[in-house]
This record gives sequence, structure tokens and C-alpha cells, in this order.
Amino acid sequence: MAGVPADRVTAAERVEVLRREIAHHDYRYYALDAPEISDAAYDSLVRELRDIEDVWPELVTPDSPTQRVGSAPGSTFEPVLHSQRMYSLDNAMDLDELDAWLARVRDAVGERECPFVCELKIDGSSLALVYADGSLERAATRGDGRTGEDVTANVRTIRDVPLRLLGDAGAIPPGRIEVRGEVYMPKASFERLNEANEEAGFAPFANPRNAAAGAVRQKDPGVTASRDLATFLYQVVDVRRLDLIRQSDALEWLRKAGFRVNPDVVTCATAKEVRAYCASAVEKRDALPYEIDGVVVKVDSFALQEELGYTSKSPRWAIAFKFPPEEKTTVLREIRVQVGRTGALTPLAEFNPVTVAGSTIARATLHNEDEVRRKDVRVGDTIVVRKAGDVIPEVVGAVIGMREPGAPEWRMPAECPSCGGPVWRPEGEVVSRCTNVACPAQRLERLGHWAGRGAMDIDGMGTEIITRLVERDLVHDVADFYLLTEDTLAALDMGRVKKDGSPVVLGPVMAAKLVAAIDASRSRPLARVLFGLGIRHVGSTVAELLSAEFGALDALMDAAAHEPPAPGEGGLTIAAALAADPIARVEGVGPTIAASIRAFFANADNCTMVERLRERGVRLAEERVAPARPQTLEGLTFVLTGALEQFTRDEAAAALKELGAKVTGSVSKKTSFVVAGEDAGSKYDKAVALDVPVLSEEDLVRIVESGEPPAAGS
Repeated sequence: MAGVPADRVTAAERVEVLRREIAHHDYRYYALDAPEISDAAYDSLVRELRDIEDVWPELVTPDSPTQRVGSAPGSTFEPVLHSQRMYSLDNAMDLDELDAWLARVRDAVGERECPFVCELKIDGSSLALVYADGSLERAATRGDGRTGEDVTANVRTIRDVPLRLLGDAGAIPPGRIEVRGEVYMPKASFERLNEANEEAGFAPFANPRNAAAGAVRQKDPGVTASRDLATFLYQVVDVRRLDLIRQSDALEWLRKAGFRVNPDVVTCATAKEVRAYCASAVEKRDALPYEIDGVVVKVDSFALQEELGYTSKSPRWAIAFKFPPEEKTTVLREIRVQVGRTGALTPLAEFNPVTVAGSTIARATLHNEDEVRRKDVRVGDTIVVRKAGDVIPEVVGAVIGMREPGAPEWRMPAECPSCGGPVWRPEGEVVSRCTNVACPAQRLERLGHWAGRGAMDIDGMGTEIITRLVERDLVHDVADFYLLTEDTLAALDMGRVKKDGSPVVLGPVMAAKLVAAIDASRSRPLARVLFGLGIRHVGSTVAELLSAEFGALDALMDAAAHEPPAPGEGGLTIAAALAADPIARVEGVGPTIAASIRAFFANADNCTMVERLRERGVRLAEERVAPARPQTLEGLTFVLTGALEQFTRDEAAAALKELGAKVTGSVSKKTSFVVAGEDAGSKYDKAVALDVPVLSEEDLVRIVESGEPPAAGS
């Protein structure tokens, strides 16, 4: 090939020169936005490098610029244990809370100088990048802060992420260096992506943050490469190895090493300067080419950071000042009523689309009739909308001065908009309900609830597919899922057409996956089944308690078939009546939930559905197996509150249950012990008030490791 060195040594030398030169120009173009050469000249360098690597393939290395998109699509993302926990930040929701944090830091450091570094809070997705001897080795998502996912192949496609650290970063020590930052999608790229999605008939992304997070987790790195992502880096994990003493030093090192660092970073000496920076960030927010949702304020000195330390969730030396919600005005076109899976009727405001906090919104819940009345919003009003926490669309209220004369108040309809059945509002409740159990709107919600992750976890059975199944009269209740075949699903019309006018169908690949997921759901635990049935007040925790108590759906249904004695009958006290009810006396259940369970199984259609689930192979009883550990905590009830450092809440509950304990969500006189982590709240207060023994996390660790119950006087 013309121009390619004929000997390997010369080729290797030229490859190194080209790679350094291309990396330099990548940094100038993508990180500094200050290119030094034309696109054509840059392309010529890349073409020469690729030509040499084609002739001398043994010279190709993972950090070569030609290898940014070089991996085949994968099927899974391997878990990555972070070298140090990726903490989240505490939030200051207004300037008063920011001032309070600044005052706490000043009190802690005393008379010593304590400058702060202020950085724009990029609305993206966190990344951790590990470099081995200067070359990119691994990229991982934040995950839960301790364990993320390996997304190296995808991150390699992001053009401003250096595959090799620049040589002028100073003496780069051998071994691994970990840096962290944010991957995001620029506003212009987000708009182009959504335009393309809409043209192709796909749903648009809600906001650039979701689009960026989804792009990083694509199975095909080529898709990630097409999404035009960018990064800002802001942290070096092990600063000692690089002799860095301040956050401002770390940012400068990152710049020199070839990373893209946000230019809007300021070191502030006083609280007044910090406030001024936050105010200026609010003003420039809309003009920036990327989304921000606040300002991150950090103590500059690493020595002071170490001295201030961490809570169980967040560093004490940093805080995120969150912008006040952005508010916009628009016109309320309709108040539509949605019917939920339990028959709850919820008014939904539909208004002219408006862009708020980075995404377009056109509807927001109004919660209930009382809330509509409190906000006094009427169809045709000019209304103020925002996103609560920059996430959830919310109607603030009406601009009364712009209301048309005679605009009528909105009232909840007397008939269900889905089925025409009567609407009933129980005394003392704010929610109105449809009393027709065969209501089609409830059907969709109940089917979706059954298939959801917290219930039977039928992977792939989403709202769109369920809607099509219902529209085509293939599924009426949850038992019908178990009659679906691959042929039926493969031919399912998805309600869209191809460019040639032919209908889009689900297809054999997706159909096979769905049938496999349906089959897998037959063996879910009884608690999942109980939760999936959608019985009012029976959430996942109550379902666990009922499953542990009764062990089989038949036993629960038998208990529900017998009406318990009412207080006063035969002189029964309230306590005696409760004790006589096999459902209500279960710790954490009580009479209200028991009545809801009885009402559900009193409906003949519901009982028939349960029988059809049984006939179609759904497991309705727990398999009793010998416990792995002695049941030393049997008969004891624990409540967990506050943040734990050595366990997640689920892990702690599972460890206690393994020893035979019950774990409930509320404190009562029947509670044996409360385990209180950091920032324990009202449950701790109630335990103290009821004289329930309170244990520390150290006590919990001792119990789990030894298997011995705590002393009664703990």
C-alpha cells in the first residue's frame, strides 16, 4: 500500500507519532473546542494510521484511535466493584439550606482558610474510568455506588474520552489511575435524536439525561457512537499518587491529561462568592449547550475533605445546590380522568406542550378532586407548570387574572369514563373509585401490574403489547397470559405500518422471548402472586407477611371466607375481635387490609381467575424447605430504619428472615426490636415512645454472624 513503511520498526515508529498527533487534535477539537487543523487534514492522519495498521495488524492496540468502535455487540454488562464508593451528594434546595451547609463547614474548620470550588452540576450519567499505564482499561456506570456495570466498549466510542492519557500530564505513575465524571447528551444532539425517533415512529426520550444513560448501555457500541455523547470529568480518585492537594489542582491535572473539564469552574473564598456563582449559574442555564440542574460546591482542600469525612450516603465536604424549579405558563385544554388498576379515578391535566427543565411536557396529574378544587384550575385557564425536583410534571395553579368569565368549576364525573359504572367516594377518603371490577381501564392496569418487575416479572410484557393483546381480545385477565403461544404473539399487530404499508408485527424472536418469560413466571414465589393480584392495600411487604403466615393461597382464601366476629359481639373487645381474625392478627396487616382481602375473594370472578391460574401451572403455594440456619429469631419481629453501611435494607431483612425473624415496616407494641442506622427518623422516635428496644448496626452484625438473638434488655 502506497506510503506505508516497508519494515516493521519504521511502521511502529510512525504509528506512535500518528497516535500522539491524533490524540492531540482530538483533545483540541473535543475537549477545548479549539481545533488547530482542518477536518480534511485530520482525516488524512487517521487514514494514514489505518493504512499502516491494515498492513501491520500486529501493531493495532486497544488505545489506537482507529479502535474506538471495534467491539461486537454484547448481550450483558458485567458487574464492576468500584475501588472506592461513588457517593451521591446531599442537596441544598434553596439558598438558606446552602448557607446552613456553608456555616457547618466553617464551624468545623474554625479559623483556617477554606476556599470552595464551584462546578456546574451536569444533568447526565456518572462514569468511572480506569487507566492502566496511561491507556483506557475500563469504564463503568455508577450503579448503586458500590457496584456498577462495565460499559467500556461503549465509552470507547465517545470522542472526547482519551484512549491514552496525554504525555504532558506530568509524570503519570505506572499502574492504575481512576477518574470520574459525567457523560451527557448536548441539547442539539438530543433534539436531533428525538426528531429521528419521531420520524421512525418511535417514542421520544423524556430528557437528555435519560437519552445519555440509555446510549451508554446499548448492546451495540455502534449505536452509542451514533448518539453524539460528550463528557466532563471532575474527580481523580487516588489524589495522593499524583501529589494533588486541592480539587482545583485535580481539575487542572485532568485538563492536561486530555480530559474534557467544564470551563465554568470557579474557586470562591467566601460564602458570598459561592452565592454569587449559584445566582449566575441560574441565569446562564438556558443559554448553555447542555443541561444543568444545579451547582456542586466542594471544599477545595483534600486535607480538609478528609477531615470532614462522610455520612453513610454523602460526603460532608460537598453539596449540590439545586436550582429552583423552572416554571412556565401554558393553557389547560382538558382535565381527563384516568382509571387505575384498583378503580381509583385520577384527574389528569392536559395542556399545550411546553419545554420545562430540558424536556417537553403536556400533562400532569392533579391527584384528586380536592386537589383540583384547592388549586382552582379550570379548562381553558392559563396555568403555571413546573417539574417537582426537576423530574415530575406538576401544575402549580391558575393565573386567575387571565381566566375567561364564567369558566365552570371541574367536578368528578358520576360515571366511570371507561365503563360507565357508578363512581363511589368512600367516606373520609379523597379518592373516588369505579366499583365495576370488569372495568376495561382497570384491566389494562391490572395486567400491567401482574407482569411488572415487583410482581411476576414477565420480561418484555410492556404496556404497548398488553394494550394490543386486550384490543385484539386475546387477554381478559392475568390467567389468559398463560394461554398465549409463540405463533399468536409473533403475528400480533402492533398498530404501526412499515414504509411499504404492511403492518408491523411482534415477530418470532420477541414472541419466543415473551413465551419463555411467561413460563418462567409460573414458578414465582407466593408473595409475588399475592402482590400481582392487585388486592387493594396489599403491597409487596404485606404480601411477604401473608405468604409467611399462610404458605398457600388456598389457606388465605379459606381464612378470607370466614367473616370474623365484630367488636361488641358476645361482649368481645376490639383486641379480642382482632385476635379472632386469622388475617388481621398477622403482624403488619390489621383489620383494614383484612377487609380488603375478604372483599377481593368475595368476588366470584376473582376466585374463578385464581382457579384458572392454578390450572395453567402458576404456583400458588410455597415449597416448604428446611431452613439453612437454626431459627433462633423465630417469634421475634424486627423493624429497620435509617441508613446502614454494611447492608442494604433488603440484605439486612433477608439476613434476619434467614434466622426465622419477621421483618415489618411499622413499629408497634408487638415489635421486638428496632434496628436504627444513621439518620433514623420517626420509627426510631416511635420505638422510644413505646419502649421498644433499639439496636445499632453493630448489634445487627453480631446477630447475623452469630445467629444468637439479642438480649431482652438490649
